[in-house]
Amino acid sequence: MYLLVLGIVLLLLKYLGIGPLADWSWWWMLTPFVLAVVWWSWADSSGYTKRKAMEQEAEKMQERRDRTKSALDSNYKRKK
Repeated sequence: MYLLVLGIVLLLLKYLGIGPLADWSWWWMLTPFVLAVVWWSWADSSGYTKRKAMEQEAEKMQERRDRTKSALDSNYKRKK
């Protein structure tokens, strides 16, 4: 996501002719988009994306369990 934001900012600065970026080649402006595609390809093929999603789900499930236990037993937080 950061690479996409960087790419958009670079494109806007190049298009509007602001600063030294106006003199840079268009290929430099497109580099963050290429890097974003490479990153997403690697993340999907290596399982990084799925692993992060599973970690978030496990975190939410544990928070739900803790809330439920604390609602059922007022001493639950004190026992930890």
